[in-house]
Amino acid sequence: MNHLLCSKCNQTYSLDKPIWKCDCNGLLNLEFRAIINKNDLKNRPPNMWRYREAIPVNNNENIVSFKEGFTPLVDLNISNQNVKIKLEQLFITGTFKDRGASVLLSKIKELNINNIVEDSSGNAGSAIAAYSARAGINCDIYVPSSTSPAKLVQIVRYGATLHKINGNREDTAKAAMKAAQTHYYASHYYNPFFFQGTKTIAYEIWEQLNFNAPDTMIIPAGNGTLLLGTYTGFEDLLKNNLIKKIPRLIAVQSDRCDPLYKMFHEKLDMLPAIEKKTTLAEGIAIREPVRASQIIQCIKETRGTVIKVHDREIEASLIEVSKKGIYVEPTSATVIAALKKYNPEKDEIIVLPMTGHGLKCSNIF
Repeated sequence: MNHLLCSKCNQTYSLDKPIWKCDCNGLLNLEFRAIINKNDLKNRPPNMWRYREAIPVNNNENIVSFKEGFTPLVDLNISNQNVKIKLEQLFITGTFKDRGASVLLSKIKELNINNIVEDSSGNAGSAIAAYSARAGINCDIYVPSSTSPAKLVQIVRYGATLHKINGNREDTAKAAMKAAQTHYYASHYYNPFFFQGTKTIAYEIWEQLNFNAPDTMIIPAGNGTLLLGTYTGFEDLLKNNLIKKIPRLIAVQSDRCDPLYKMFHEKLDMLPAIEKKTTLAEGIAIREPVRASQIIQCIKETRGTVIKVHDREIEASLIEVSKKGIYVEPTSATVIAALKKYNPEKDEIIVLPMTGHGLKCSNIF
């Protein structure tokens, strides 16, 4: 049965109940039987909604979409290492988060919700703002005042109400949570419908690799929306007997904000208290990811690890990948820096997602 399940008290809710957390304040997970049939895909348009039976939106009339998805998967040689790059920066708002925004806003439209709030370091905010505009839904976006100016302009241009919060990323989240007492919280990390969009990256990679899973994926991780979505997508494929195993998932963090790295390598049950410092990788500078335990569990289950990189390594990798013709923001370049610290097995197929466009953050030089 398809339902929302509380990770704390195991209470279940209908998928049509307009909630984003349990009555006990526990995180909600979405239990959903995704159906994927190779034969159904042959004549469908090349966008993420080709996987219609795997996405929990009831009626097609509620789909909020720009026909996004099926971003290119290209071969690249980086530092004498052959890898495959998934060009997620080519989405309409310049970030992979359009995947989650499309599904989440579709569900919000289906629930007849007219006012939403979201907090973000920039990319999720711009994605939620764009798809809210597409759906005709009022949207308030909360961001740290230090967010890249290009991202702020983007959010405002989409017509969202922008709230710049003095303080860190956690202060911004607290402000949004307060607003969520009267408006629906379209959170890219609390709301489980968001992951039902980001999981489609796994389906696409599977198709692009001739219906095979890669061996390894190296993914930037702050709140873990792409890593959790990737795990969910490959888990769906496994449950449909379309792959033999989920790829090894490697999370990348900045050494200036590395709670997941410490939690994994120090074998901690809870997030450690850390001092967050300014980093080029603002998209993953999350000191207290609310789904940290889930992220760590996915990494462990796939025999993965967490790698941390320094800002000078990020900048060098950003320059290196730019000289290959790929223009991305610094957060994307973290996976290039992490690749240099990873020892692959012979003939290992490694996929690196480029998560955000360079035009969204061009002020580091």
